[in-house]
Amino acid sequence: MRAVRALSGTIAAGTVLLALVVIGAAFIGARRGFPGPGAESVTWHIAVAIVVVGAQTLTDRRRGITALSGSAVVFLACGLLIWTQWWG
Repeated sequence: MRAVRALSGTIAAGTVLLALVVIGAAFIGARRGFPGPGAESVTWHIAVAIVVVGAQTLTDRRRGITALSGSAVVFLACGLLIWTQWWG
């Protein structure tokens, strides 16, 4: 259980960093006049980052099935983000 919690924490942190990179790319693209990620992509990344931070906070504060469910939310939300925004 501890390994699952650690893995979901790592994925949650990576998702937040990815959101920051996408926001930075959109900002730089707009300032320099080249296409970057659009508003929809930035919104998706921010929304999923908020969801995974919330789910990971729940995972870190609870035990048992509740913690496992929080980790599952992190995995599913990150998978959805990757699937829709990077592979779509």
